[in-house]
Amino acid sequence: MKKGRVIVGLSGGVDSSVAANLLKEEGYEVIGLFMKNWHDESVTLSNECPWLEDSNDAMLVAEKLGIPFQTVDLSKEYKERIVDYMFDEYAKGRTPNPDILCNREIKFDVFLEIALSLGANFVATGHYCQKEELVSSSDEKFYRLLAGADTNKDQSYFLCQLTQKQLSKVLFPIGHLQKEQVRKIALKQDLVTAEKKDSQGLCFIGKVRLPDFLQQQLKPKAGTIIEIPNNLSVYSKSEIHQDDLVNRSKKLRYQPTDGVEVGKHNGAHFYTIGQRKGLGVGGNVEPLFIIDTNVDDNTIYVGQGKAHPGLFRYALKVAQEDIHWVRDDLKLKSGETLSVHARIRYRQALQQATLFQTKDALYVSFENPQSAITSGQFVAWYQKQELIGSGVIT
Repeated sequence: MKKGRVIVGLSGGVDSSVAANLLKEEGYEVIGLFMKNWHDESVTLSNECPWLEDSNDAMLVAEKLGIPFQTVDLSKEYKERIVDYMFDEYAKGRTPNPDILCNREIKFDVFLEIALSLGANFVATGHYCQKEELVSSSDEKFYRLLAGADTNKDQSYFLCQLTQKQLSKVLFPIGHLQKEQVRKIALKQDLVTAEKKDSQGLCFIGKVRLPDFLQQQLKPKAGTIIEIPNNLSVYSKSEIHQDDLVNRSKKLRYQPTDGVEVGKHNGAHFYTIGQRKGLGVGGNVEPLFIIDTNVDDNTIYVGQGKAHPGLFRYALKVAQEDIHWVRDDLKLKSGETLSVHARIRYRQALQQATLFQTKDALYVSFENPQSAITSGQFVAWYQKQELIGSGVIT
């Protein structure tokens, strides 16, 4: 007897292929659905068409597994919810994370609604993360979002904006496996994706590089690159008071007179804090890293070496409207604090931190200074292996 209907987001990669295979073996009625999220030919930079190749691989996997397959075009929703937002953020000098937004707005919202309308009990993806269902003392179900068993591939960070409602309807069939095990299963099942390389680049345009994509949508604008000397001091870690948090969460802001001009660039909105490549400035003892950008006067500030103090901060701020709790029962009230581990980018090792909730914002104060805290990116906080909340860095 079938355990229920599951619609798997078949991406054309090995992970979602094995996810579909495992669900079928477990007795679910499995349907494969490929999401086409982009077909704007004006941004195609080569003759390659990754979505077509991926769609074909997804179809071949479905045929091999003997499951129904169809393609759904979500490019309109993707442009409205993701791409337009991305360009708006970059134009403001912020750096959004399209993969997290894609999961929140497309895979586990639009796609989920389509799946439910087709009579699905669940949707499933090939993400390396795990879900645990618990029952509260008042007999209410709630769900824990846990890191994947493969610490090198853990993708819980990309799902940091999911809600309890979304988690109640999602399955992560490969979250308990190592990547090597996933490939072995695919080889054993003779799936066409078994040895296919993991996808790189944006989740909607595949092999197109982000800077190249942006330059087709945002106009170049010549500006100066200013090098800041290394004699600035990072905010010290002192006894924590709210006023200290406010100051230590702010970026150091520079003026052109703080340093010397070392080059030109084609638009501050094309660059992000912590970036090393693409500056076109050489001849230094150590590589130059971007420590700040100012889109208002179109200036980029750089410093020599990855230890430049301008790269580091002890704290960051999340505006009240950008705070998200996966676990609503753990939500902080104004004046409360919580000891957590946090990360500000994918694959970063978890860092010891403390959350401070004020009336207007949430502050994340780290035990050790963090490099390249970037506005527009997401900070996610954990308790042990459980991701409990996240927010957009101001």
